[in-house]
Amino acid sequence: MSYKAPIVLALDTTDQETACDWARQAQDSIQVAKVGLEFFLSNGAAGVAAIRKAAPSLEFFLDLKLHDISNTVKGAALAVERLNPDFLTVHASGGFEMIAAAVKALPNCQVTAVTVLTSISPEQLFKLGLGDDPSAVSLSWAKEAVAAGAKAIVTSPHEVGNLRKNLPAQIKLITPGVRPAGSDQGDQARVATPVEALQNGANLVVIGRPITGSPIGVRAGAAEIAKQIQDAGINDRR
Repeated sequence: MSYKAPIVLALDTTDQETACDWARQAQDSIQVAKVGLEFFLSNGAAGVAAIRKAAPSLEFFLDLKLHDISNTVKGAALAVERLNPDFLTVHASGGFEMIAAAVKALPNCQVTAVTVLTSISPEQLFKLGLGDDPSAVSLSWAKEAVAAGAKAIVTSPHEVGNLRKNLPAQIKLITPGVRPAGSDQGDQARVATPVEALQNGANLVVIGRPITGSPIGVRAGAAEIAKQIQDAGINDRR
């Protein structure tokens, strides 16, 4: 049996057929398929259904990063309830009441709070008036999100170790900004390899272009990264 690594595959495209093909090809080596705003705004519920049909063995991650007043976020969460996402993201910076509203609206979903974006450097954080320590900000936001009922946290691989030490063990930590050794850093400012992120305490790592744009193809690219994780002795952490 093939090894399904703790990978969230980012289906970063607006083309439904392409997204379905990527998910189908990678499904034997990954655990979760993720779509964001660009896909969802282009294809809506029908696009989500198509991906789930193409790769039925995968969990589904709806990465909308909701951030608004509590009542609006509650309404948005209820609007996607019929899609039955396993994960739905909200911005941790939205605060306790907003996150709690999403949790109440979707009790069967793992509401996932996004802390400091991996594209934000310490210098940029400082310019936003939040100090220059992403780790401190991430931990503060994560604790508040967990108190509000969030079941998972999105955090940089640079902050994941600190969060793992300070949050309940059942809270899933999900790390974007993950690049296999030798990959282009792209638009991420704080990155690590998949193995490093998982060894530091992540439950799931988000990987997109290194798989979907792999020169050896999506199926082989996903299997190659999964093997690197398996060889490191990292087991299923769902």
